[in-house]
Amino acid sequence: MILPTLTLVLGLLMPQPAPPVNVHADYQIGGAYRPAADVGVVLRDRSVRPSGSAYDVCYVNAFQTQPGELDWWQRRHPDLLLRERDGAEVHDPGWPNEVLLDLSSTEQRSRLARIMGRWMRGCARDGFDAIEPDNLDSWTRSGGRLSRADATAYARLLIAQAHRSGLAIAQKNAASLTRDASLRFDFAIAEDCEVYRECGTYMRRYGDHVIEIEYADNGRAAYQRACRARGERISIMLRDRDVTPRGQRGYVYRTC
Repeated sequence: MILPTLTLVLGLLMPQPAPPVNVHADYQIGGAYRPAADVGVVLRDRSVRPSGSAYDVCYVNAFQTQPGELDWWQRRHPDLLLRERDGAEVHDPGWPNEVLLDLSSTEQRSRLARIMGRWMRGCARDGFDAIEPDNLDSWTRSGGRLSRADATAYARLLIAQAHRSGLAIAQKNAASLTRDASLRFDFAIAEDCEVYRECGTYMRRYGDHVIEIEYADNGRAAYQRACRARGERISIMLRDRDVTPRGQRGYVYRTC
């Protein structure tokens, strides 16, 4: 791991490399805890410190509001929240405490990218190596108010912001976008890709630079199939859907 100060000095010229492949990874966005000694990649929310003992990935909810931060958006940037025709906020149906961000115009995307850029620079200062911008596929849950083109135009801004900050950046989900050559992500983080038969799609684009997360609420068969098929090539883990910290009720964590 490159020291944060060196990253900041060189960041305009040299973003971090992608994470090491086929190492144990630990998804800690639900709460930080000390990773096991054999863990080579740790993924944490931007609100907490990196592990400092592995390749550290900073989670940023870049396309929707993060739970607990909606008040901030409503007070500071209410016009950047996606709305229905009647002015009601558009919530993610799967995560109703998250509101979609409004990517529908060049101006809106530029304003959002400046906010995310500040957050990414904070991740870099804290010592993270890479960015995980979540909900790239939010346009599919927008009721037609956002388009794939809106999402890809905004993603290109986020990629540029991350690289200017000296950080690698992941494609998080949205397997159909792996075919878009204009999106210069450095690696992929794929949730439930065995369940949806998408893992090969990511690997055709990113090779072994894929971190696969299967969730226990789907049962363990998909995780077991994934380990048999790819466990010697990429990082694969099984987690509980709430990504609970170790020691708390409901915690599930396994790696191939």
